[in-house]
Amino acid sequence: MAQLFFRYGAMNSGKSIEILKVAHNYEEQDKSVVIMTSAVDDRDELGFITSRIGLKRKATLIYEKTNVYDSIAKIGKKIDCVLIDEAQFLKQHHIKEFARIVDELNIPVMAFGLKNDFRNELFEGSKYLLLYADKIEEMKTICWFCAKKAIMNLRVHDGHPVYSGEQILVGGNEAYYPVCRKHYLNPPLN
Repeated sequence: MAQLFFRYGAMNSGKSIEILKVAHNYEEQDKSVVIMTSAVDDRDELGFITSRIGLKRKATLIYEKTNVYDSIAKIGKKIDCVLIDEAQFLKQHHIKEFARIVDELNIPVMAFGLKNDFRNELFEGSKYLLLYADKIEEMKTICWFCAKKAIMNLRVHDGHPVYSGEQILVGGNEAYYPVCRKHYLNPPLN
């Protein structure tokens, strides 16, 4: 029985490398995967999933108006798994389409992304994945400043913490740190 999975974690928790690993494991067994990512994430090359350790793989882009269910249904060959990166940037209708893929096409969907933004608010995609997912799993990483578990994402600009502004500012280590609650509220920055 197919299920909708949501695997979330703070920045640097290994979400993208995990997608690449899952895809490899399926394909090593001659199983077919479809890899997709949000068109919002343009940190590296658009249309690719890139891990921080340098592995990279082409992915189908999901735009705001993309109907993911229709895209998968039209492929016309057996699909064993759909893998989604940067799911936090997706819209409610995308998440409902993932659920339809699972329920109507009997294809497992594994979505990976951040749970909360730098203001410690849920992203739209994450909110609906938390509501619709059959299985939810946290991917853990450690705080940038100590050895505690990172549960938040701290945005920084010119060495100072940022707690307000536009929700989406695509970036990596130059703009965000994975942090524990203590260091989210009191980061030891210059």
